[in-house]
Amino acid sequence: MERHPISREGYEKLREEIRRMQEDEMPIITEKIALARAEGDLSENAEYHGQREAQGLMQAKINQLKGKLASCEIVEKSTTSDVVAFGSLVTVRDLSDDMEEQYELVGPGEENYDGEIMKILTSSPIGQGLMGKKVGEQTEVDIPSGKLRMEIVSIE
Repeated sequence: MERHPISREGYEKLREEIRRMQEDEMPIITEKIALARAEGDLSENAEYHGQREAQGLMQAKINQLKGKLASCEIVEKSTTSDVVAFGSLVTVRDLSDDMEEQYELVGPGEENYDGEIMKILTSSPIGQGLMGKKVGEQTEVDIPSGKLRMEIVSIE
């Protein structure tokens, strides 16, 4: 299994999300199932079937997050600015329009595509295209809308 880097904060955030779902949300759904079951005939009880479906979806989400956590390895964020690595803050210039963007390379559960600095997964196509590159190097990445050609402007 491929291991993905994650910061201690990201790891704890995922663990807390799993705990919250298991200890806070699942008991509420279980209670609603019990109340719906008490209403009698389950074959025509839409509330019961709806809550059973919600329980299944919640369990699937918990399992997905546990799988993510299992594939992670806690790594200290890079302190070098020589090459792009996990934790780097990278400024790139899009070679098609000369626009600059900043990306921070993060692990699962830490990604955030809103805001001035996009936090992208090291395993994403753009993250993979940037990893190991130095200032001045160019990279080409396949994205859904075609190819993205970028030049590394700075690494922090």
